[in-house]
Amino acid sequence: MALEITIDRDLCMGSGNCSFWAPGVFDLDDDGVAVVVDAGALGAGLESEGKVILAAQGCPTQAISIVQDGVKVV
Repeated sequence: MALEITIDRDLCMGSGNCSFWAPGVFDLDDDGVAVVVDAGALGAGLESEGKVILAAQGCPTQAISIVQDGVKVV
């Protein structure tokens, strides 16, 4: 099952760690806040689940949540 990725925009400080680890999935918008630009990049093989999980774990404010098969991974 695919990863469900959620970003708490109120917590995000725009460090860019997520877009460093998984640039095919995350980016910063015009306000400098993280967004999921292509969750389908995982299914297309452009990014690995491991990189996306590292991106979430590396978030300094823990603004990224990842759920897989109904279980919170990060």
